[in-house]
Amino acid sequence: MTGHNNGLCERLKKLGFTQESRMKLYGEEFELLSDPVIVGNGLVFVDVVESKSRTQRRVRIPLPIINMANNQRSAA
Repeated sequence: MTGHNNGLCERLKKLGFTQESRMKLYGEEFELLSDPVIVGNGLVFVDVVESKSRTQRRVRIPLPIINMANNQRSAA
């Protein structure tokens, strides 16, 4: 993992994308099973379990949140 990717993951964790936290995305509530995983430029996923159905899947972190985390790096 490059320094930029590592920094992005750390900023996303500060925004709440950490293992065992709960979050609402795309109108659904999830329990996060993993820390963010960077797959490509602007593609960041997290493994989750849907609260209602208990189905496990991988969900993409929305691009506006990625952009916000990247802007935090620029402001620092």
